Amino acid sequence: MPLTPSERSLRARAAAHASWANTADPSARTAPARRAALDRFEREVDPDGTLSPAERRRRAEHLRKAHMHGLALKSAQARRRARGGDDG
Repeated sequence: MPLTPSERSLRARAAAHASWANTADPSARTAPARRAALDRFEREVDPDGTLSPAERRRRAEHLRKAHMHGLALKSAQARRRARGGDDG
């Protein structure tokens, strides 16, 4: 019998928790993804590679923070819509 979407989600969550339980160094495991994300922001702020590395890094970090704040705003709006409320 096929799993429902809810059951698939529960199975995936259980597998993810089991995987992290067997990970000795979580930071090392996620380091390549963090580096790739920062590289993407660096390419966005300096596509021609003309900035100094320090300035490129500074701008990329601000772009990353702006991106995260945008995601937080969208999340808050979605939660408000899900509640059926209007906070302003």
